[in-house]
Amino acid sequence: MIEVRTGGERYRGGDPGAGIETFHAFSFGPHFDPDNLRFGALIACNEERLAPGAGFDEHPHRDTEIVTWVVEGELTHRDSAGHETTVRPGDLQRLSSASGVRHIERNDGTAPLRFVQMWLAPFSFGGDVGYEVVRGIADGTPYALPRAGAMLHLRRLADGERTAVPDAARAYVHVVRGRVQLGDDRLEAGDAARITDGEGLELRCLAAAECLIWEMRPEPAPVYG
Repeated sequence: MIEVRTGGERYRGGDPGAGIETFHAFSFGPHFDPDNLRFGALIACNEERLAPGAGFDEHPHRDTEIVTWVVEGELTHRDSAGHETTVRPGDLQRLSSASGVRHIERNDGTAPLRFVQMWLAPFSFGGDVGYEVVRGIADGTPYALPRAGAMLHLRRLADGERTAVPDAARAYVHVVRGRVQLGDDRLEAGDAARITDGEGLELRCLAAAECLIWEMRPEPAPVYG
């Protein structure tokens, strides 16, 4: 089954007056939707836009795998575990908040910042905070997120190119830029497809595209401790 959610259906958040625009794919904060809480392990897929000098002040997370993909600009990350990094386009950042961490995310540059941030629920709760940045991740290179039973695939496609969508219990396709065809559906930048028990599916590029594809296995009951 394929369910397409367009970018125009996202819940709008952030604080535009402070230079923060957020577009939520899932139920989030005041935008509570009991029918749209998660898809597999994925509990958030936010498109964030920060003006120069704007950002999110220190705030807490726990028991969440946070994966960030920078589209344009530079993201400054600082956290209570002592990590301080600048994340650029083509870099993938992972923060495993585990038993608890606080962090700051800002646009300390002079150009607009746009990034996609995805939150996944881990199989087990607690543990140590983890952090990693993969610089210049290559097209087609999978990134494993074992704590959430998920694998992220980056796909950059030229006009007319095709790529397979992994056969999986659940797959989530987010179009970062460009336009693709998935079965009978056309997906534009900001659109996403939620695929359940998909087999033999592929994306066909209609206009130079970049897509993030989550491949997820069924999750067991959470383990505490």
